[in-house]
Amino acid sequence: MNDLIFSLNATIPIFLIILLGYLLRKVGLFTEKFIPDADRFNFRVTLPILLFVDIATADITSRFDWKFVVFCMGTTTISFLLIWGAARLLLRKKEMVGAFTMSSFRGSAAVLGIAFVTNIYGEAGLAPLMIVAVVPLYNIFSVIVLSLGSEEPGSKVSYGKVLKGIVTNPLILAIFLAFPFAAFSVRIPHILLQSLESMGSIATPLALLLLGASFRGDQVRGKLGPALGATFIKLVLLPGTVVLAAVLCGFRGAALVAIAVMMASPTTVACYTMAKNMKNDADLTSEIVMLTTLFSSVTLTLLIYILKALNYI
Repeated sequence: MNDLIFSLNATIPIFLIILLGYLLRKVGLFTEKFIPDADRFNFRVTLPILLFVDIATADITSRFDWKFVVFCMGTTTISFLLIWGAARLLLRKKEMVGAFTMSSFRGSAAVLGIAFVTNIYGEAGLAPLMIVAVVPLYNIFSVIVLSLGSEEPGSKVSYGKVLKGIVTNPLILAIFLAFPFAAFSVRIPHILLQSLESMGSIATPLALLLLGASFRGDQVRGKLGPALGATFIKLVLLPGTVVLAAVLCGFRGAALVAIAVMMASPTTVACYTMAKNMKNDADLTSEIVMLTTLFSSVTLTLLIYILKALNYI
């Protein structure tokens, strides 16, 4: 019951903020001009700052575990490639491939990972190491698949454009700037860190408000099937297979919880921001974000309960 209450406390406020964004557009406080401008600001400024702070302040040197890092990076890479391949084969509307792939493999591990592990064990454990291992891959793979997905149907893929999109992506730049701070335990001056944390704290609520403000019921018709498919992959298929593999590899306790949250957390709202700014199917992405957020309070809690019942955590 405590895990259910914790999960509901983590998800219900998210839906309330999304609903508020929808209502703010309806009453005219969020105008049609404001929404895309705010999306660009969030993508280019606040989200990169949030990502930089999360990684730069992560404690990875004192508990570095190569086996854990390789497992997290390997399963993330394999998941991405399998989902991308299946999406290219099975989705009739090829313009959905990028958004579907990104939303199916990329979760809000950076937001929920430390919270869940700390809630169970009283400390972050290997959760910061998990974030450093997979968040860079999340962003690199997302830029690749969205860059290819934004190409006009039938046009020749410009790999130079894809590479440029990766190198100049604000989120990836933030990761590479932050990594030396985490790797070498470089402390950011307190005054500067406070300023960065204040700016970064805007990112998630602003993204949620804009997600709600951008939602159009008529634009998501015909996309419920792919959205439900992505939700099943994100909340059931990936967690089930990867957590089982983690158990067979000998992971237990806080490490296993970090892996479970990495795979079973809902699709991050940053997916919507990236899809919209990189001219992909933002409507499909917004539907997947809302569905995975809604159902993850049940699926993630059930997964944690099963692991506890089997004495794995």
